[in-house]
Amino acid sequence: MPHPTSSRPTPGKPVSVVIIDDSAVVRKHLAELLTGAGIEVIATASDPLFAWPKMQTRWPDVVVLDVEMPRMDGLSFLRKLMSERPTPVVMCSTLTAAGATTTLQALAEGAVCCVTKPKLGLRDFLDDPSNGLVQAVRDAAQARVRAMPAVPAAGPLAPLPRPASLAPSGAGPSRSDSALAETTDRVIAIGSSTGGVQAIEVVLRMLPRTTPGILIVQHMPEKFTAALAQRLNGVCEMEVREAQDGDRLLPGRVLIAPGGRHMQLLRSGAQYGVTVRDGPLMNRHKPSVDVLFRSVAQHAGANALGVILTGMGDDGARGLKEMRDAGATTAAQDEASCVVFGMPREAIKLGAASQVISLQQVAPWLQSQLRHACSARTG
Repeated sequence: MPHPTSSRPTPGKPVSVVIIDDSAVVRKHLAELLTGAGIEVIATASDPLFAWPKMQTRWPDVVVLDVEMPRMDGLSFLRKLMSERPTPVVMCSTLTAAGATTTLQALAEGAVCCVTKPKLGLRDFLDDPSNGLVQAVRDAAQARVRAMPAVPAAGPLAPLPRPASLAPSGAGPSRSDSALAETTDRVIAIGSSTGGVQAIEVVLRMLPRTTPGILIVQHMPEKFTAALAQRLNGVCEMEVREAQDGDRLLPGRVLIAPGGRHMQLLRSGAQYGVTVRDGPLMNRHKPSVDVLFRSVAQHAGANALGVILTGMGDDGARGLKEMRDAGATTAAQDEASCVVFGMPREAIKLGAASQVISLQQVAPWLQSQLRHACSARTG
């Protein structure tokens, strides 16, 4: 019988892990690294087919999984795992560094996170306690992963003006852009971290192309956000792109903050745009959800909708509170549908969320709020 959701480790007991990698050297060094950090390695295997019977004997809290292996590759095993017995997975492979598309595919298939092994200096990386793997395994052990339900098609939304063609960055406003600026000034801001790749896709795939402009911060390394935008652009009705400094925010357009840069909303008259800048880490992150949300509170105020989705830590909680205090309508994802109920929990504690909703309710909730606002204007 399929297990719909993973279970967390028993309190007081060490996190248990199975390592699946075709390199005996990698398996040995990863096992030593994790054991030295107090994590119990209950089995290692050279490929998923060898690992499966070992996992049946004692199911691990977390699986550390390579991508390229004989007989069954890591992504195929990840899909099998998520469909039959969802379990937190940390992808650990050199392929994830060379191909951001592979990373995004793994995260979209249900991996909690990806740790990249360098092609050069691999031995030093494997022996380095600060390589990120230990923390990734500990974080993954707290995640609740599940087989993702089918995503409904985009629903209808009260018609909003949309330019026939979207002007490129830096281009002046077209006649249709100017008309648009006079008729709609709604902004949607979304923040997420661990589990966010799947969550964002669920939300965006349910929204029609007439939806007002959306700004998204997803905690990801540099270069990976471009692959995320490209992937989403291929499966969503809205245009999805990695934000560039000076981009206009228009209905039907989604801008994703690039990894390693902060994104902020600006308003010039009736038009919205974004700045993309370097800067210090905020809440240990760059891009930071708080940086985006605070700019939205300042420049969009009551014209904004804010949503904080699954993620570790508290980035975005204070910014969402500032948005609500500025008159924005806000929501937080509920614990039951979160992979990690960290960021939403902190936002709820601060009173930042006017509503707490499941992941499947986010898109319908946004459409409902937009219809209500449309009715209020025309009523």
